[in-house]
Amino acid sequence: MTRRHGLDWILMGAVAVLVLLGTLLVWSATSSREALTGGDSTAFLAKQLVNVAIGVVLMVMVMATDHRWLRILVPAIYAASVLGLLLVLVMGSTINGSKSWLMIGGMSIQPSEFAKLAVVVGMALLVSERAAWSRPVGAVDVVAMLAVAGVPAALILLQPDLGTMLVLSATVFGMLAVAGVPRRWVGGLLAAGVAAAALAISAGVLKQYQIDRFMAFTNPALDPRGAGYNTEQARIAVGNGGIFGQGLFDGSQTKSGFVPEQHTDFIFTVAGEELGLLGAGLLIALLGVIVWRALAIAVRAEDMFGRVAAAGIACWIGFQAFQNIGMCLGIMPVTGVPLPFVSYGGTSMFAAMLAVGVLQNIHLRSSSSTPTAFTTPTRHLVRG
Repeated sequence: MTRRHGLDWILMGAVAVLVLLGTLLVWSATSSREALTGGDSTAFLAKQLVNVAIGVVLMVMVMATDHRWLRILVPAIYAASVLGLLLVLVMGSTINGSKSWLMIGGMSIQPSEFAKLAVVVGMALLVSERAAWSRPVGAVDVVAMLAVAGVPAALILLQPDLGTMLVLSATVFGMLAVAGVPRRWVGGLLAAGVAAAALAISAGVLKQYQIDRFMAFTNPALDPRGAGYNTEQARIAVGNGGIFGQGLFDGSQTKSGFVPEQHTDFIFTVAGEELGLLGAGLLIALLGVIVWRALAIAVRAEDMFGRVAAAGIACWIGFQAFQNIGMCLGIMPVTGVPLPFVSYGGTSMFAAMLAVGVLQNIHLRSSSSTPTAFTTPTRHLVRG
């Protein structure tokens, strides 16, 4: 019988501090922007607090759900995610060049955020069914796993939402590795992914502004007032912060509104400018703690579903944080992905908090007496 133990309080503490820090940064980024707030300096603070409250409720609901029901609900979660992506293409709103949003009751919903979690639990369920029969992962399983990820990925690419596509791809590769897929498959899929990206560019799937962003990434000075503007202004904002920062609500770039989308995609620049290297470093450290705890939960998971799902969430949050912070520092192209737990936005917050709920659900139902849960399946985790 599974021995239950308490919550992973390190994970909960890191999430709580990160959400609190993010809420303050959102408030700072919007408080002086009258055109954005309509003259109410606390407008986005109130909205973000509502987003956090709803996210906490969703997290608790998932934590309290029996793990057997969680697995039973996976097909429905996956189907709902695909349906949401289809609805976006039919009746979605275009924002910043991507048709990624549904307007429901005055609230904007981005189904691609939920698709990340749907792919994680969907692939985990598929692998766990194979593990239940004590069979190693074979070619048929790899194709099935790629099909689970491929349907949402294709719909996301049609929006086109390149940032989410990159995050989803990194998540899938991480899950394939943890699931025990042979290395030759992982290498082949990586090569196929590069070829597919080249084909997408040549076939005109990507919009011109997305290609321009990649060109500006290689040389920000190429178009400093166009495609390279975001990166250039983000670097200036982060550089202004120095070691200790200019102080919360006192960032010169932030107050002047020079950095576009500073409360969403470029929220890290607010941390860099107003909290300095120390504050921005703390933010990165907290994200690192969340990834660490997700991997620790994966190691101690009693079944393949929990192991692969937790590892997938770690890959998702880890790569998305790297992509977001990287584009603010100019080491990654601008692709428009939110910083988990920090950026303003309901859908992003809901998806991230649901992911934490899944992690805690797995942790609560893992035996504390099995710290080496990888021992049995490791025999075929890495195969040539």
